[in-house]
Amino acid sequence: MTPALIVTTARAWIGTPYLHQASLRLAGADCLGLIRGVWREVISAEPETIPAYSQDWSEPSGREDLLCAAQRWLIQKDRADEAPGDVLLFRMRSGAVAKHLGIAAHDGTQASFIHAYSGHGVIETPLSDPWRRKIVARFVFPTGA
Repeated sequence: MTPALIVTTARAWIGTPYLHQASLRLAGADCLGLIRGVWREVISAEPETIPAYSQDWSEPSGREDLLCAAQRWLIQKDRADEAPGDVLLFRMRSGAVAKHLGIAAHDGTQASFIHAYSGHGVIETPLSDPWRRKIVARFVFPTGA
């Protein structure tokens, strides 16, 4: 599995409508569903069953459920070590739990990422400074999973 394969697979999801808790290419996905779908396509079956979750994730409890799950199944790396194929975890506002995911498509001055965004579906977005400031962690998919 290469970063190029991850990016190519994620791009195949572009145009999938946004659908909370879904993970089916071209039918519907949310941000976690995109990561789950790419996992299934490049690695194999998902490593755990995802419980139902609300759109506010774990904001009421303050638990970092998404960050903890990412740390269980992905390999965390330095946030400054950007590369295509990285899984990005975002904190959408200061003090909130991390609750948005995407996959880096390009790095450097042309940086972009692929994500499922409410009201837009799966899209590729420039990784602008406002988005960069929201990155709380950066991961890679495990090899040989």
